[in-house]
Amino acid sequence: MAIQRTLTILKPDAYRAGNMGNIIALIEESGFKIVHALLFKFTEKSARQFYQVHDGKDFFAGLLEFTVSDKVLAMVLEKENAIADFRKLMGATDPAKADPGTIRAKFGTALPKNAVHGSDSEANARKEITYIFGEFASIPSTEKNHAKEY
Repeated sequence: MAIQRTLTILKPDAYRAGNMGNIIALIEESGFKIVHALLFKFTEKSARQFYQVHDGKDFFAGLLEFTVSDKVLAMVLEKENAIADFRKLMGATDPAKADPGTIRAKFGTALPKNAVHGSDSEANARKEITYIFGEFASIPSTEKNHAKEY
């Protein structure tokens, strides 16, 4: 299986609760390599663009309000089968339904306060990584032309 990259965002609730270090430890213990990281605060415009796929859904306004409420830590993670493996490590979207030991079961409290976001497909991973880090950040380090594109 090929090396993949995925995006995670440690959400404002994880930042406020001081859980970022614990979550990063779980990520690294699960074999993920952190290849890019950025601590920042979404603006309403950038949050709206990032979560545009949810525009029109009943939870969209609350998601935006929560997303801009404090800092987040975005990271590009890399390993074989990164997307599926990270989805499993995150756990169910609703922390109350997440399997024990998952990030959301351990650190999430409710929706949207579930501690972490993760890309759900290769196409979305590339789109989300590019939105935050630029187009070259979405290219796995094992691709031969990676260094030439800089």
